[in-house]
Amino acid sequence: MRHPEYQYLDLLADVLAHGDRRVDRTGVGTLSLFGALTRFNLAAGTVPILTTKRVYWKTAIREMLWFLTGKTNIRPLLENNVHIWTDWPLERYRRATGEAIAQSDFEQRIIADDAFASRWGDLGPVYGKQWRRWLGPDGKEHDQIATLIETLKTNPASRRMLFHAWNVGELAEMSLPPCHMVYQFHCTHDGRLSCLLFQRSGDLLLGCPFNWVGGTALLAMIAQQAGLVPGEFVWVGGDVHLYLNHIEQARIQLAREPRPWPTLRLLRKPASIDDYRIEDFEVAGYHPHAAIKADVAV
Repeated sequence: MRHPEYQYLDLLADVLAHGDRRVDRTGVGTLSLFGALTRFNLAAGTVPILTTKRVYWKTAIREMLWFLTGKTNIRPLLENNVHIWTDWPLERYRRATGEAIAQSDFEQRIIADDAFASRWGDLGPVYGKQWRRWLGPDGKEHDQIATLIETLKTNPASRRMLFHAWNVGELAEMSLPPCHMVYQFHCTHDGRLSCLLFQRSGDLLLGCPFNWVGGTALLAMIAQQAGLVPGEFVWVGGDVHLYLNHIEQARIQLAREPRPWPTLRLLRKPASIDDYRIEDFEVAGYHPHAAIKADVAV
């Protein structure tokens, strides 16, 4: 049986060979394809953490746990040594003040200074705010995650079990509009829960591997809270692209052979979706090739 990681590698090769060369928002440029699909069976406990390069799975899961808090300030991320969201507020600060501050100095000020963190560390109403505190026209806040879990418990055959973050009225206030924007769930009669993630914009080298880890961790948590077991993780990409400064890194990765998938296990069942910690996740059997460094396009 062909290793499931070849779904990623084949897509990487397809973008390299046939991607449309485009000027993008960041100015870096991309090779882009439109429309992609991958499927990963999680029933045996295996998870799609890529092995052809090291993926820092704890960082990806910490990001997902931060989303679930509904918070939008990067300070809790930095306190947990997660730096993947710093580029956007840092770029905004430099542009607004003209100060050529180093990233490490900016992050230390966010951690140490409450007022500075409040002024410069907030990303606007991004993912977590929409997932947990979507504001209706009547002023009522809607917790999409809590509603999803309750529906899974009471009406698991529903075709309305989804949440999303594409709040048109608040897009302009976001540092970055949601890329992984819709999560839909499906429960079989024998209690297997699957998740389909639609990602409108997929940075294939850096973003998608993280999103797959975060998505499967989320599926594991929601399944546990609803008394179900993970089934499939299905990913659908809209604009799937490689940045032009990632091409050599993609070629390095394509030259590597996949290794066996690791497994993911939850070590306890917390009282609610709000109570998970990084220590609750055990990843075993992860023996990847070396990390491949690449710059984030802002």
